[in-house]
Amino acid sequence: MMNYQNFKDIDINVHDYDIVLKIKDENDISVARQMAKSFAQKHNFSLADVTKIATAVSELSRNIYRYAKEGYIYIKKKETEPDKDISIEIIAYDRGPGIENVERAVAGGYTTSERSLGLGLAGVRRLMDSFYIMSEVGKGTIVVAEKRRRKF
Repeated sequence: MMNYQNFKDIDINVHDYDIVLKIKDENDISVARQMAKSFAQKHNFSLADVTKIATAVSELSRNIYRYAKEGYIYIKKKETEPDKDISIEIIAYDRGPGIENVERAVAGGYTTSERSLGLGLAGVRRLMDSFYIMSEVGKGTIVVAEKRRRKF
């Protein structure tokens, strides 16, 4: 999992990702959700987990659009050795205003938007198996979330 000290350390190579989406208008939110859903289905995630992944991408995309106006969603399949476990990693990255109080934002119920319940980041954290966030006021926000494919 990533552990950056500050925004100067962030270097995302787009060639490492299966899907790279620029979020700049409201339509991009549903496109991102649909692409994440299709990608998870293609990699044989359960229906429940496909829904969780699509919802997480939708929430992260909405946050980018609502607060930063534009940013990126990166999605890739990861395989762990030696057991070949598969997971999907999602990165949401923007250079927006940043989040003043990350702990409050991730706890849930906190929002700076009138049209929000403040459950986006808290919901993403609950839906995914791992969750990392870094935000700097005036620099932007990066969220890294991962969902492992369950074996049945």
